[in-house]
Amino acid sequence: MTTTSTTSQHQLPEGALTGFKVLDLSRVLAGPWCGMLLGDLGAEVVKVESPGSGDDTRGWGPPFLEGESAYFLGANRNKSGLSIHFGSAEGKALLAKLIPQFDVVVENFKNGTLEKWGFDQQWFETNAPKVVRCSITGYGTYGPLSHLPGYDFILQAESGLMSICGEEGGVPSKYGVAIVDLATGMMACNAVQAALLARYRTGKGQHVEVSLFDTSTALLANVGSSHLATGKDARRFGNGHPTIVPYTTFPAADKMIALAVGNDGQFAKLAEVLGHPEWAQDERFRTNTARVQHREIVDGMVAESLKTMQSKDIITTLRKNGIPVGGVNTVAEALSSEHAKVKEMVVDIAHEKIGTFKSLGTPLKMHQTPTSVRMAPPMLGQHTDELLKKYLQLSDAQLDELKEKKIIQ
Repeated sequence: MTTTSTTSQHQLPEGALTGFKVLDLSRVLAGPWCGMLLGDLGAEVVKVESPGSGDDTRGWGPPFLEGESAYFLGANRNKSGLSIHFGSAEGKALLAKLIPQFDVVVENFKNGTLEKWGFDQQWFETNAPKVVRCSITGYGTYGPLSHLPGYDFILQAESGLMSICGEEGGVPSKYGVAIVDLATGMMACNAVQAALLARYRTGKGQHVEVSLFDTSTALLANVGSSHLATGKDARRFGNGHPTIVPYTTFPAADKMIALAVGNDGQFAKLAEVLGHPEWAQDERFRTNTARVQHREIVDGMVAESLKTMQSKDIITTLRKNGIPVGGVNTVAEALSSEHAKVKEMVVDIAHEKIGTFKSLGTPLKMHQTPTSVRMAPPMLGQHTDELLKKYLQLSDAQLDELKEKKIIQ
């Protein structure tokens, strides 16, 4: 269950990661997404940004809400904000004092950046042995491409994901969201939690590495497995499925629907509902293997039967008969649905500058240790003074001196 305000943690049931502290040094999407998920689960997350500009996504828009980008707001809830200039010796000294006080450090700097600043693995083992360091990179820390930065769009292209997305016979297409970044953030969140569990056995933290390259390759899933099994390259099927038929979108009289017939029993039921029980007895269509071989015929027959029907009637009838089906909704339709409301997938968040704004909710539903939205995404450096007093016991005079030197904001 989620809340809709910046209620303090002690007023809510404890989350699964309550008590764990995360120093989020990352920016853009994969790293911040990991940090946000950890925050949703109850961890105390401190986002550290450079003074002046901060996270790149603060400038990615429109849209903006009172000067705050919707992109940034969507990936940084449940974090407090700290701004430090790491290019300076004093900034690095602050970081050296902060790291040992956290359980997790998430970073997606270019390979070698932390090492150049003096924070190599030996430094962590000596000065912060219990800290889990999660490095999110483009291509990993080793290999012929490890020196390159990572971009979701480029990895969608290089991994083969783009080659299987788009209309059959058309050009390769990217996904509508930064799927590689998002999946990498989720992989990182999972790996961090595994490392924290391992720490209970070993008493030590470890270096966790997650890359966009590895994640995008792993996302090939059954398509990649099929290629490895047969040696045949994959191809695009539009909205269709490479190994299941009928499993695609069809135009109804008023809007598109998505139909997913997963087995022979469902196909027989579909044929009956559409008034063509003979389809299930035809050797060309009786089994899924046969239907895949006669894809165009099967899809054409189903399309012809559905094109004059209203989507609501189709969906109601097919669902009653146990056949997976749904409408192809717009984003607006999806987020305004009754189910999205009941599942709290759209929440109101109180923000000091904006007021209240709507945001996507968390997909993580924990029944004994519930997730929560406790804090709005921070404004740049919003909690710098508070956090440096809390973690480093700095005085007002020390903070003022650091601000004059532009070390903090």
